[in-house]
Amino acid sequence: MLSAGNTPTLPTHAAASRVPAPVTTSACNRAVFRLLFPGINTDSMSGTSSNVSNGPEEEEETLNGGPASKRARGSAEAPRNRVTVVLGAQWGDEGKGKVVDLLAMDADIVCRCQGGNNAGHTVVVDSVEYDFHLLPSGVINKNAVSFIGNGVVIHLPGLFEEAEKNLKKGKGLEGWEGRLRISDRAHIVFNFHQAADGIQEQLRQEQAGKNLGTTKKGIGPAYSSKANRTGLRICDLLADFGEFQKKFLLLAGQFKSMYPTLDIDAESELQQLKVFAERVRPLVTDGVYFMNQALQGPPKKILVEGANAALLDIDFGTYPFVTSSNCTVGGVCTGLGIPPRNVGKVYGVVKAYTTRVGVGAFPTEQDNEVGALLQSRGFEVGVTTGRKRRCGWLDLVLVKYAHMINGFSALAVTKLDILDTLEEIKVGVAYKIDGKTIPSFPANMDVLSRVSMDFVTLPGWQTSTEQARSLSDLPLNAQGYVRYIESFLEVPVKWIGIGKSRESMIKLF
Repeated sequence: MLSAGNTPTLPTHAAASRVPAPVTTSACNRAVFRLLFPGINTDSMSGTSSNVSNGPEEEEETLNGGPASKRARGSAEAPRNRVTVVLGAQWGDEGKGKVVDLLAMDADIVCRCQGGNNAGHTVVVDSVEYDFHLLPSGVINKNAVSFIGNGVVIHLPGLFEEAEKNLKKGKGLEGWEGRLRISDRAHIVFNFHQAADGIQEQLRQEQAGKNLGTTKKGIGPAYSSKANRTGLRICDLLADFGEFQKKFLLLAGQFKSMYPTLDIDAESELQQLKVFAERVRPLVTDGVYFMNQALQGPPKKILVEGANAALLDIDFGTYPFVTSSNCTVGGVCTGLGIPPRNVGKVYGVVKAYTTRVGVGAFPTEQDNEVGALLQSRGFEVGVTTGRKRRCGWLDLVLVKYAHMINGFSALAVTKLDILDTLEEIKVGVAYKIDGKTIPSFPANMDVLSRVSMDFVTLPGWQTSTEQARSLSDLPLNAQGYVRYIESFLEVPVKWIGIGKSRESMIKLF
């Protein structure tokens, strides 16, 4: 029995011939613990030298990731399932939907984790072209569950309108409501968010002479409400509608005070939301529990479809000409409610040249005949906005920066066929300011707008690649172009896209 002020006598188990080890603080703690709780094994407590283990021997890592000493310890069970992630590596419009569609064919779950209906993914199946904005591209797979995570902001009228439009195009979306799940923690985009988005763009144009080039889908204002802690979520809509109405009117009043010209028909929108609440109710689930069950249950293939792209990320993109969410790999964890250890392969999608929509610095832009050719051959028009995309040569400095953030396991290089007619192809490989190479991607857009580009010129192939179905089918110079990308980035290319259809994706390994 221990009493205050008494020091316990440590039991002696060692043979007399053994030199006793120095008693450390942790050893004292274990000894006290054994006296207080004699029935509990302390061998797996931190610092023990016992050979008894509650799990396999694991190699410790130092802070820099190098191996330290081995120790026996109890460990958490290894993840049963990991998610595979597809992310854009440029300014969006890289062809992520096509890669997702390819992987989704045998996926069990396909997830969206961020953004809203500002995203635009085109998928061609059986010669039918489907356009997705909020729905995961994998919704076409009738054997998969599509999941919209808590990091997504949802405009409910837009969601159902998108589904109805695609239903008219073909049979791909038949029964979509039976295979869609939505996180109850996802925030709602209201009509006044969209109207405010348009007013904000107009004010930017009037005050600064330029706008951000947003899609005017209300994404920024909705995320702003979320950050201000005044936003409303799907779970609020499905709870007490009277309470939801009070909070809605309060939020609408705040927006009206900020933007006096804003026209808000609160009564009409509330009636609309009441109807949508019942339509969406069967689709809503506790997203954290849903994902945990999927990750810890029987083997499943889980795919995450990133919207937008690395250079549009709110933290790492070309701020302020960015979107309002994290489009990089960190957004997968926060937007789905999953641990980092459950993130598996991360695939980056890179267009064989570079495009961007709207304003902002663009070091490899070709405002000339080359840019016009890329725009027309690549049919570079935004799926969401209908705006023509600005076009330029492939910027590998930019893609390498995206790789630093996301740690791509492999790449998909898309739209290689658009380069088929060119005699020579340039690739941007270094940024310079005042004649000096800079070592990193600039955070400040005024600085980025001043950079000059160092290009490497590679030979074109001037022959069609559209019928190629293997790497060896491609012209040697086309193969060389892909290998140059691999060599510069030190990331393997897993797929090459040379057309719109599923069959036009060449898999290398």
